[in-house]
Amino acid sequence: MHTVLLLGAGKIGRMIARFLVDSGDYRVKVADADADALRRLADRVAIEPVELDVADAAALGRALADCDSVISALSYYHNPDVAQAALAAGTSYFDLTEDVETTRRVREIAEQAQPGQIFMPQCGLAPGFISIVAHHLTKYFDKLDIVKMRVGALPQFPTGSLKYNLTWSTDGLINEYCNPCDAVYAGRRIDVLPLEGLEHFSLDGVRYEAFNTSGGLGTLCETLEGQLRELNYKTIRYQGHRDQMVMLVNELQLGEHRDTLKEILERSVPITFQDVVVTFCTVTGWRDNQLVQVTDARKIYHEYIGDENWSAIQITTAAGICAAVDMHEAGKLPERGFVRQEQVDFDEFIANRFGKHYDAASATRFSTGAGSLPKASFKGKN
Repeated sequence: MHTVLLLGAGKIGRMIARFLVDSGDYRVKVADADADALRRLADRVAIEPVELDVADAAALGRALADCDSVISALSYYHNPDVAQAALAAGTSYFDLTEDVETTRRVREIAEQAQPGQIFMPQCGLAPGFISIVAHHLTKYFDKLDIVKMRVGALPQFPTGSLKYNLTWSTDGLINEYCNPCDAVYAGRRIDVLPLEGLEHFSLDGVRYEAFNTSGGLGTLCETLEGQLRELNYKTIRYQGHRDQMVMLVNELQLGEHRDTLKEILERSVPITFQDVVVTFCTVTGWRDNQLVQVTDARKIYHEYIGDENWSAIQITTAAGICAAVDMHEAGKLPERGFVRQEQVDFDEFIANRFGKHYDAASATRFSTGAGSLPKASFKGKN
């Protein structure tokens, strides 16, 4: 049985543990410094709890000793040390980071990987699934022009001026709102400012806004640079949210005092498990000398799994990383070193027992998407 060490018993870690244990094919050890969090999880899911401070390198090494894979559901700044420990233990490594510098450091560590050992960061929703579906859509064109990726984890019932509830890592949220953002413009890779590039669109009768945030493109800029005119990623929110965050992050300069911003958000903005994840990916390019556009749009809602209500962001994030581990175990990913999200086959992912949550009963699709486009939609190559 494949043994996984899961680091972090928080909101996303609990969902990962539930998915892997319920599959019956994984032995799951969950490590956290919070003994109470481990106890609460162990009361509901058949895990092996390990009380562990991840900063203790020796203890982390001992916990990894009998594991095939390690999943980090920790804040991004812990991940380089976890990846280094995984390298020493010969354990394959997976994380959920959106942080560009963290991914660069993991990639450097992956250069020393042993045969059969992979390092796969950015395995969640964005980066993660959105990179998989975007790269899949690009395959339907002879020549690319524009790739636009839009993702949001939103309260189903928004209130207040922010029209937002905390649904995942506050550190990750602040990182996205404050760090420079990758993009391709006029064929060149550039940095753009977070919270800029405001746009509006409608989906299913609901008006949204979207704006630049950091990290959502993963490694797609590198993969697609030189092949298209424009590539960008923006976060989706309800209208008005971005202006409030500009006031906090820029005008009040809390982007330079991130601990204070985190304290304010966690004290004042409630968590919700009644949420919806929106993904909206559009690719434009030429096919048989025609300018064509293909869109994949989805909404995934919270749902009950194992008599407990799980948020949409928990489901989608955990589904992404569990599918990655599952596909690695099944030999459907590269066998060694650094693995990018766009190296994942979309059809294999969406058919996976975990990846299928993006197409499950709790999900709504608003377009056929390239994954199910009838061959008659295009002439020539299929």
